[in-house]
Amino acid sequence: MHVLLVEDDEPVAESLRRGLRRYGFEVDWVTTGAAALAHSDPYDVVLLDLGLPDTDGLDVCKALRERGDVPIIVISARSDETDRVVGLELGADDYVSKPFGVREVIARIRAVMRRVRPRTAEDGTDGTTGGADRYGSRLSIDRKAARVHVDGEEIALAPKEYDLLSFLTEEPGALMSREQIMEAVWDANWFGPTKTLDVHVAALRRKFAGVVAVEAVRGVGFRLEIVGGTAPGPGGPSGPSS
Repeated sequence: MHVLLVEDDEPVAESLRRGLRRYGFEVDWVTTGAAALAHSDPYDVVLLDLGLPDTDGLDVCKALRERGDVPIIVISARSDETDRVVGLELGADDYVSKPFGVREVIARIRAVMRRVRPRTAEDGTDGTTGGADRYGSRLSIDRKAARVHVDGEEIALAPKEYDLLSFLTEEPGALMSREQIMEAVWDANWFGPTKTLDVHVAALRRKFAGVVAVEAVRGVGFRLEIVGGTAPGPGGPSGPSS
């Protein structure tokens, strides 16, 4: 997924770039509203700061929205409710107040992309609804309801088991480091042993044997594969792109 980051604060921008790239996002960084409006390379989502040096970010938001439907997430130190409301009325899809964590930004990006991309799952007789994301012919995850079905039967999961499965299936086949997983599923400031991750991975392997395979990559982390091949994910027939 390609992100256009519009942010003039270099430490904030560098932190975001590192974090987003760690999760497989491509990032183009510009520091002014003019540069954002002149940017010609394609992108999937915009992260837009309001406090730009050459113009008000709200004007940039309005101009970008008039050009098309690419999702816009406003990031700003302004916590005033008026700015938040105006930004949304001008076409922003979401609003993140500084200070924020990379994990929060990534969660909001994924949530926005799930809303704007068409679903492939339909209401049916397999116990799932149209809000469920399908992975192969057997597994479905309804992220709004936090429910998981295999062959139409709901699977009982502990909260962190669900969070781990939901995170790993965001990008089937992608190698996720232990650091990425702990930050996303447990806490951005997690310190200490990661034994709990191995326990939860073992639980997923047991409960989803023959449906998904969670491969351990020594010294790195884990990779989830849909048994029988890569399957449609949240983004549609080909899954989310990076």
